[in-house]
Amino acid sequence: MPKAVAFHVVYAKWCPHCVPIAVDSFKRAASELGITCRLYDIDTEDEARADEIVKQYGDWTEDYLVPQVFLELDGGEIKHVLTGDPRGVDFTTRRINEFLGGPLYASLKPSH
Repeated sequence: MPKAVAFHVVYAKWCPHCVPIAVDSFKRAASELGITCRLYDIDTEDEARADEIVKQYGDWTEDYLVPQVFLELDGGEIKHVLTGDPRGVDFTTRRINEFLGGPLYASLKPSH
């Protein structure tokens, strides 16, 4: 089974789905897994890298939704694991909790 290397979180500081919910959740998850959490704020010099990741692996549109979260594995594979839900913060929170309570995340934990 490939091992996790990093979470990549594409976000905006002004977005209530992103800060604090997604950013804090994936920082904690990365810490739990002993991996890196890389943050890409779309309103900074990180925008080009954020756009590149979302175009290649995520839910790309000209005005794409944030947050978008990606999991990098040790073989170089990058998996899109989450996009914020435009219906509301509660829906995005639910998606985050489903991922963090789901089988993919469980399989990344050191006990596996």
